[in-house]
Amino acid sequence: MRVEMATRPGTADVANEDYVSAALPASGLGGALVVLDGVTPPPDGGGCVHGVPWYTARLGAALLELSGSRRDMTLAQCLAHAIALTAARHASTCDLSHPRTPQATVVVARWDGESVEHLVLCDSVLLVESPHGEVTPVLDDRLDLLRPTVRGLPTAAERAAGIEALRNAEGGFHTAAADPAVADRAVTGATPRARVRTLAALTDGAARWSDVFRLGDWTALCAALRDRGPAAVIERVRAAEAADPRGTAHPRGKAHDDATAALVEF
Repeated sequence: MRVEMATRPGTADVANEDYVSAALPASGLGGALVVLDGVTPPPDGGGCVHGVPWYTARLGAALLELSGSRRDMTLAQCLAHAIALTAARHASTCDLSHPRTPQATVVVARWDGESVEHLVLCDSVLLVESPHGEVTPVLDDRLDLLRPTVRGLPTAAERAAGIEALRNAEGGFHTAAADPAVADRAVTGATPRARVRTLAALTDGAARWSDVFRLGDWTALCAALRDRGPAAVIERVRAAEAADPRGTAHPRGKAHDDATAALVEF
């Protein structure tokens, strides 16, 4: 089995808000992978004295431990418990009711000899490749589907505010913050292990390779991760960002974004 991961901050002077880690038991019969993309806070810090990197590190560690050790729990249950544990760690010091309390998108995969389970929440991506090279993207596309609803607003600030009003709201899109119930909103499923050759998890900063810069489709991206590795894929994204610094040719919310990619090859 091959497991390879890479992560880079959007800019060198701002802390990376992404998280990536994997667990491989000594038995070699299973494992787990977690990728989080922290949501950049507003200027007031989102009511938290710790910040988003603190949050993603603790949520990620709790989720990885639970996913790897609690096979009796579903991945949604693992996420809910990890959110509750992380919230308890800063409830006494921070305003967890703030709409932008630290939060993150989530990708988690777990496998054993029989199946590969997955969970995706918000706009990070999981690619599942079959032994025959067919790539299936697992996506939570609610945010993308909502963007057109605010496109007619006159200013960028109003469009951003319109999207923010839909965050963790009924009929909107969802991220992992302080409410464990959000885990029930995630996209979940399982695939027989024999039908999976490769898993690839990417935050949206790395998935720009396909969905912003159009360097290839999901199949080509999965192949690039296998052939060149996650670090090379992120480097190619950085080169594309540098070639279009104002987002003229390839419109995007940030010129540079934290980028994380992880590959598991069975």
